[in-house]
Amino acid sequence: MSCVLVLLSVIVLSGDGIISEGASRPHVVNVGAIFGLNTLHGKVAYIAMKAAEDDVNSDPSFLGGSKLRILMNDAKRSGFLSIIGALKFMETDVVAIIGPQTSIMAHVLSYIANELKVPMLSFTALDPSLSPLQFPFFVQTAPSDLFLMRAIAEMITYYGWSDVVALYNDDDNSRNGITSLGDELEGRRCKISYKAVLPLDVVITSPREIIDELTKIQGMESRVIIVHTFPKTGRMIFEEAKKLGMMEQGYVWIATTWLTSLLDSYSPLPPKKIEAIRGVLTLRIHTRESRKRRDFGARWNKLSNGTVGLNVYGLYAYDTVWIIARAVKSLLDSEANITFSSDSKLTSLKGGTLNLGALSIFDQGPQFLEFIVKTKMSGVTGPVQFLPDRSMLQPAYDIINIVGDGFKQIGYWSNHSGLSVIPPESLYSKPPNRSSSNQHLYNVTWPGGTSETPRGWVLPNNGRRLRIGVPNRASFKDFVSSVNGSNKVEGYSIDVFEAAIKLLPYPVAHEFVLFGDGLKNPNYNELVNNVSTGVFDAVVGDIAIVKRRIRIVDFTQPYIESGLVVVAAVTKLNDTPWAFLRPFTPPMWAVTAAFFLIIGSVIWVLEHRINDEFRGPPRSQVVTILWFTFSTMFFSHRENTVSTLGRVVLLIWLFVVLIITSSYTASLTSILTVQQLNSPIKGVDTLMSSSERVGFQVGSYAENYMIDELNIARSRLVALGSPKEYATALQNGTVSAIVDERPYVDLFLSEFCGFAIRGQAFTRSGWGFAFPRDSPLAVDMSTAILGLSETGQLQKIREKWLSKSNCSNLNGSHSDDDQEQLGLHSFWGLFLMCGPVEEAIVPSPESSHSNTLHTFLAYFDEKEDKTKRRLKRKRDHELSVKFPRPM
Repeated sequence: MSCVLVLLSVIVLSGDGIISEGASRPHVVNVGAIFGLNTLHGKVAYIAMKAAEDDVNSDPSFLGGSKLRILMNDAKRSGFLSIIGALKFMETDVVAIIGPQTSIMAHVLSYIANELKVPMLSFTALDPSLSPLQFPFFVQTAPSDLFLMRAIAEMITYYGWSDVVALYNDDDNSRNGITSLGDELEGRRCKISYKAVLPLDVVITSPREIIDELTKIQGMESRVIIVHTFPKTGRMIFEEAKKLGMMEQGYVWIATTWLTSLLDSYSPLPPKKIEAIRGVLTLRIHTRESRKRRDFGARWNKLSNGTVGLNVYGLYAYDTVWIIARAVKSLLDSEANITFSSDSKLTSLKGGTLNLGALSIFDQGPQFLEFIVKTKMSGVTGPVQFLPDRSMLQPAYDIINIVGDGFKQIGYWSNHSGLSVIPPESLYSKPPNRSSSNQHLYNVTWPGGTSETPRGWVLPNNGRRLRIGVPNRASFKDFVSSVNGSNKVEGYSIDVFEAAIKLLPYPVAHEFVLFGDGLKNPNYNELVNNVSTGVFDAVVGDIAIVKRRIRIVDFTQPYIESGLVVVAAVTKLNDTPWAFLRPFTPPMWAVTAAFFLIIGSVIWVLEHRINDEFRGPPRSQVVTILWFTFSTMFFSHRENTVSTLGRVVLLIWLFVVLIITSSYTASLTSILTVQQLNSPIKGVDTLMSSSERVGFQVGSYAENYMIDELNIARSRLVALGSPKEYATALQNGTVSAIVDERPYVDLFLSEFCGFAIRGQAFTRSGWGFAFPRDSPLAVDMSTAILGLSETGQLQKIREKWLSKSNCSNLNGSHSDDDQEQLGLHSFWGLFLMCGPVEEAIVPSPESSHSNTLHTFLAYFDEKEDKTKRRLKRKRDHELSVKFPRPM
């Protein structure tokens, strides 16, 4: 506040204090306006405000006999004159001030407005930082540039760009607008990669500064340029850009609302001027189509005498006057007096000839401000209403594309639904939908006349090749390695990278730079960190995509799946004559045998007294039970030799046997066709619960993962540098297992036998190429890698480098060629058991079982007609017994 008082004491020189005694209906209500009348906005605003003044006063009853008078102050784009004009208005007891034209002056004059309670309304000073909390008496009557920048950010996201260059003047409005753009882009994972700052619009007299900035931009990566300036500077920018060849194919230019104001007011532009902006995208504040707007547009040529065309700021100037007029009407209708009084803070200042008492406080200022922000009307711009945060209702923009000798509209942006080809007012009745699938714009003709959306970036044109960091590995050199100690590199990862580079639609000059001494594997975290610090432009190799790394770089799409696995020494279990016993555990075998004996015993109890086959010496009866129970599984006629109850028991037994047999067969088949491996290490859980030592590859992230995530003590970890060291450490017991990434382990198992992966992979990741954060090259390389995968080229590269094997697969996943042939060694134990069992249970030829077998075989050997005759005789005999013939 002290700054304002000092400012006033310096500027105010003289004047008579006029304090209105007040009247319920003053004859004239004064409203001040501060504009540079030699500027485009000033010219249009003056005409529109005078038209609104006439329209308000054309109906004397509107203000109850009072008249509204607009007092104009030509600031001539001078900050000093703007301040002088505001102070003069405070002497003449204005109830409001329209303006100032620029945000610089808005920040300064808002302090005066706050002190003297005089509302200031501006439709051109739209700086997002002009907060109503800080400046309560400053009201923006057009949408804040915050929404303009949000619209641009959503356009950038829609077209898939990530980096932009901002070109703007060094004034509050431009600077704070670009700050808001940066905030909006950051929320969408985009950024302003360079800010090209130009001098104030009013002081630029030659294009030298513009040419210097454009030349810098030419050598940069981003080709998306946002121009947030004023008409004078904007025209100069595009004229120089055209001369420098920056309006050709590949560039994207987005101009803010200054360009549509120029086009609307001076259309059509001369051919040379329109040629300089062909392909540019620009925005215009959207105003709803209405009869009021059409009528006002029809009047404009007469109002302006053809000197300047109507632009959107003329519409807002007209509505701003009406906002004030309606607030005046509300104030007068509330029977409040319009009075002014001296500011005690100013009158207490004495000294010199200053007459500070001439500056009056508007006594009804707070009440008048309340009527302003409660305005609800239909204007030439559409519905006019302020939200609680003082922002305008339903901010929206037209999106314009400069084509040919004019321009075309390609869509709209609204804060309600984002980008659309449908007018915003038709969407307000529907729920907001900001999903990407609901965002649409018509096709654009870009600079150079192309309809293909530009990539938005190029490799910097500075003649330097990309420095690609490559790990100088000491082991697993199939992935990447130096050729004979030279700077030339080769390997699986290198071939994938080179194949992907060839699919890009542009050349990428690059050179590989080895990282590490080649005597031991380098630290991959340090290698990746060199990308974030600018030492390398990218890193190519067997780089795992892990959380710690993605925080500082961007990775491409993974070109190979990875993940940590456990590998340990194993032994085969198939090479044993007792393999056929393995499908069931000993308890299962015991239960099966017990059930077998129980069934036999039940049959013996049921049949012993009534069936001759179950009688005889104990040995014979035991054999009969075993043989009868066993043979029931294969000879269905056995049920005909027992009683009905015995048949039920045998059917139950047969059902149980079928279930057990099917399970046994499936399990035995799996065991004998897939190698079964044995190891005390079952997976990562075994390592976590034990205290044995665990190996890991030098330079791998596995070390930190086991310490940080698995809580394995560092003292248990053993660093190993090569596949040979892996094998030696596992064989001599230096480590019980090794934790490493799957591609390394697969390569190790293809060379060294007697080891296998235990359990499942306990992390999921992949290998990719690392680029700086937000690098567009990372996105294009990801697309290229997907192309390699779809065409099968990625698999061919893998087969070239990684499809080698000196061992049969021990990991439990075999192809048909890898399946083990079943031989005598897996079954001779079964044959050994069968001999004694057969001797024990097969009786002599004189036994009843031999007779039974012979009878069974004779039954099948007998001819069919004999069988039928025997069955007929049996039926006749049964009938004769039941129905004997009479004697």
